[in-house]
Amino acid sequence: MEILTVETTPIAGQKPGTSGLRKKTKVFMGKHFLENYVQSIFDGIGGVEGKSLVIGGDGRYFNERAIQVILRMAAANGAARAIVGQNGLLSTPAASNLIRGRGTDGGLILSASHNPGGPDEDFGLKYNTPNGGPAPESVTDKIFARTESITEYRIAEAQDVDLATVGETSLGDMAIEVVDPVADYAALMEDLFDFGAIRELFQSGFRVRFDAMHAVTGPYATEILENRLGAPEGSVVNGTPQKDFGGGHPDPNPIWAKDLMDVMMGEDAPDFGAASDGDGDRNMIVGRGLYVTPSDSLALLAAQIHLAPGYSAGLKGVARSMPTSAAVDRVAEVKGVSCYATPTGWKFFGSLLDDGRATICGEESAGTGSDHVREKDGLWAVLLWLNILAKTGKSVADLMAEHWAEYGRNYYSRHDYEAVDAGKATAMMDDLRSRLDSLADQEVQGLTVTEASDFSYTDPVTGDTATKQGIAVHFAGGSRVVFRLSGTGTEGATIRVYLERVETDRTRLQEDTQEALAPIIAAADEIAGLKAHTGREAPDVIT
Repeated sequence: MEILTVETTPIAGQKPGTSGLRKKTKVFMGKHFLENYVQSIFDGIGGVEGKSLVIGGDGRYFNERAIQVILRMAAANGAARAIVGQNGLLSTPAASNLIRGRGTDGGLILSASHNPGGPDEDFGLKYNTPNGGPAPESVTDKIFARTESITEYRIAEAQDVDLATVGETSLGDMAIEVVDPVADYAALMEDLFDFGAIRELFQSGFRVRFDAMHAVTGPYATEILENRLGAPEGSVVNGTPQKDFGGGHPDPNPIWAKDLMDVMMGEDAPDFGAASDGDGDRNMIVGRGLYVTPSDSLALLAAQIHLAPGYSAGLKGVARSMPTSAAVDRVAEVKGVSCYATPTGWKFFGSLLDDGRATICGEESAGTGSDHVREKDGLWAVLLWLNILAKTGKSVADLMAEHWAEYGRNYYSRHDYEAVDAGKATAMMDDLRSRLDSLADQEVQGLTVTEASDFSYTDPVTGDTATKQGIAVHFAGGSRVVFRLSGTGTEGATIRVYLERVETDRTRLQEDTQEALAPIIAAADEIAGLKAHTGREAPDVIT
């Protein structure tokens, strides 16, 4: 094996976000781009000589070819061992579990999460630290700095590694272990949940439909739901991962998972529906005739988590991203545990989980997880729901109705304005920031503004701070609207508007969500000038 040192030029401006670096696939496929970024990761974490790494991705276009490059570069940089998912596949939570379970020095995960895949679509790469979680800013800042100064990378000249066969092989002095991507993860799930109770649920005739959206969770769901738990064959649909996700958008929400929604809202619907995204870290929950918002799902799971064997001791605490509804806050209050509101991005939960301050965490963007790994975990959330359904013998609708009756209901929705001109989106946020002090005590659409602020956060464990994480406008009675620019897209900017109204009147807990939020929606437009700044009469996506 010959090791080459290739001269190159910096790829300045490639700053990884909360989910790593995402670009169009053809950018990653461009001359030296992937190699420069991988070498920048290696250099930014202090080198990989003698280290072990987990490597895998969601199977999207360019996934396996990129892994071959990464393996040759890891070998050239002196890595001791690489643990790779068979055929290059690893869901993000499964990769986190492997990093933790095998005690590696971190891992490289190839995914653009819920973004479309294909030669003209999106690709992504991120480094996860030895705790299994996304790299904090102290690490990504070093990676970013290296992208601006890199002048060479190291790569081995070698044949492709056989990723189709489970077992041990090598590349020069680096050992390579190709593993069944599902086995370790499935074993962990069996430790956490009452598989016997869930089997009995399926044996009783309970029907489930899990839409894997042609993405990486398909093999995991098939093995666990059908093979181990006994759900009827065909309960998992779209279960074979495809490079372009079947031409669809692997984002588990009512828009992109419309087929599942149609089934669950139709006649003879299954008892329980769920979906997961491109890399398996998000989830959507649907009962017969009822869509459960991610914020409500987080609150319900927090309230009932003790029913699963792995969580029988109850909650240490809970955490949510700031834009996520405050429904889980009231659960924490009743349970007598702390509730943390963090910036968006799973890495902000890592220190809380590592310090034993939180058991369950969630984001409104369909991410839910616990202290079992350091990533959100779509299938884990589905299994916890099934465990609760099996133990209570109640339907999804009954569980949610009882939850709202006990804790109140947070009517909640997110309106996305996608691919907005970045300059216009930034101008809107800057204008709003300039008026925050003047908003207090104003009457807007019949609502009284009680507070308006730009959210900042100080990590209670590390002391790290984050600023300008989203503008929140609070109204009397607990309602609010939050405005954020999203960094998960690859074209333009996405303005996300989070709308929330608290209702404790038991006679008004079953209203239509958008109707219940109508005054908040109108107030959001008046406060931020959404139509004027975006030129849009309505959002592109409502979830």
